[in-house]
Amino acid sequence: MKKWLPHPLLTPILTLVWLLLNNTLAPGHVVLGLLLGWAIPRFTLNFWPERVRIYRPLSLLRFLGVFLFDVLVANVAVARLVLAGPRSLNPLFVQVPLNLTNELAVSLLANTICLTPGTVSARLSPDHRTLMVHALDCTDAQQLIDTIKTRFEAPLKEIFEC
Repeated sequence: MKKWLPHPLLTPILTLVWLLLNNTLAPGHVVLGLLLGWAIPRFTLNFWPERVRIYRPLSLLRFLGVFLFDVLVANVAVARLVLAGPRSLNPLFVQVPLNLTNELAVSLLANTICLTPGTVSARLSPDHRTLMVHALDCTDAQQLIDTIKTRFEAPLKEIFEC
């Protein structure tokens, strides 16, 4: 079964993404989305270093909710900063120490930071223990580190590491 459906959670996610990209629920697109959702994980199986394990699915849903809320709030904050002009900005690079060991979780953390307006993951250390983050407006580096660790890293650790 694992050979034919290697990532059962990824299939509906890819199908949903396909339907959202096409903005339709037409039966043909649903079938094509399911086909792509099955085929992409199936034919890329050799490129996955390990099987993705989600230890706490409800925490994943909660993480997605927190992430979407943070994106909304950050969009408003960045819009205010842009309207206020460049003099109101306090750009800053910070080094965020990581407790994550799962490579997928580290990648998701870096991408989550990039997708949240106002912050960008700039560099991951070679040992994957430190992530450099650039913030568009930050006056307290420790507060930014604490926010990233509590709102994003801790839930990802709970979801992907036992």
